[in-house]
Amino acid sequence: MSAIKITEKVFYVGAKHPERRIFDELISLPDGTTYNSYLVTGSLKTALIDTVDPAMKDFLFKNLKRAGAGKIDYIISNHAEQDHSGCIPFVLQANPGAKVVTNEKCAAMLKDFTMVTDENLMIIKDGDTLSLGDKTLEFILTPWVHWPETMSTYLREDEILFSCDLFGSHYSPSDIMAGEHFYLPAKRYFAEIMCPFRNNVRNNIAKLEKFKIKTICPSHGFVHTSPEGIINAYKKWAADDVKNEVILAYVSMHDSTKKMAEYLRDALEEKGITVNYFDIPVSDLGEIAMMMVDSATVIIGGSTVLAGLHPAAQNLIYVANALRPKTKFVSFITSFGWGEKASEVIKANLTNFKAEVLSPVISKGWPKEEQFKELDRLANDIAEKHRAIGVLK
Repeated sequence: MSAIKITEKVFYVGAKHPERRIFDELISLPDGTTYNSYLVTGSLKTALIDTVDPAMKDFLFKNLKRAGAGKIDYIISNHAEQDHSGCIPFVLQANPGAKVVTNEKCAAMLKDFTMVTDENLMIIKDGDTLSLGDKTLEFILTPWVHWPETMSTYLREDEILFSCDLFGSHYSPSDIMAGEHFYLPAKRYFAEIMCPFRNNVRNNIAKLEKFKIKTICPSHGFVHTSPEGIINAYKKWAADDVKNEVILAYVSMHDSTKKMAEYLRDALEEKGITVNYFDIPVSDLGEIAMMMVDSATVIIGGSTVLAGLHPAAQNLIYVANALRPKTKFVSFITSFGWGEKASEVIKANLTNFKAEVLSPVISKGWPKEEQFKELDRLANDIAEKHRAIGVLK
């Protein structure tokens, strides 16, 4: 990706990484990602807003050259994670005397991660400003979206918010300027990155409301030239409201749990409930996470394996628990051969779910009439709960 003009003196100088398929060895990237870095040229000084992942260092320097960058006076570090900060040492080396401008918490992390020293640092506080001559940067601390040191930078004259990870997406578009396709990548990113910090997201969006924002420039994915769309989406995702939807995710070794899942899916759909149905081993965990942003109910299905739960279901539970979804109800269906342990594991590992646990359905071997009656009971329970919270009419 070449340097892209955003306004007369603001350029995108980041790097696309469409080939990358996993982030932090944890998050799948079906559409790759970008590392967004921005050059702001004032009449007296020049600032670089964040850098890129070290693997893409050459792209950053090529784009700085294409943007006509002279000496860089300031490197604004909104976030210490290495996909943002990893090239700071290289930019400092190429620009002797440049200062890394960031907050106290971020500075401490940068010294650990990038070996930046105190002599390179300029520490700012919430609300501080930095003049570039005819351009003014204002710093806004936005902690826990998604690290404790995260901040945003606002360019007053151009009304641009450099929002760091807030409002981002792991996506590598041919056109960095957001169009109608921003929604699903942004929702997936919210689910995987921001969902555990919904309260902080709400608080920080409220903090930003005093700023007139014409453009949002996040650290990954699309630049938003019509920011109302992404802001309103974030407000909705971060709210406590849920939809009349059930996530039914299962793993089945010999089709017993699968049979139960199929039956329950049909019973729920007959009652007017949308079912997001996943066979865990062949499903994308990111897609399941994205569905958890809105779903009122989550049902996990899994077999007992030896003295525990099938590892595929265990992995999903670990991820779901870490995401702290706003799910209102949770239940599970399990099958076993000679000893039932799966339900105990599920209960013990859903500690972050602030959800009402509905009575599970457990089958020894192939489900029989008794289990199908219990599945009907569970479907009725879910429908009644959805009506009680007003999502099912």
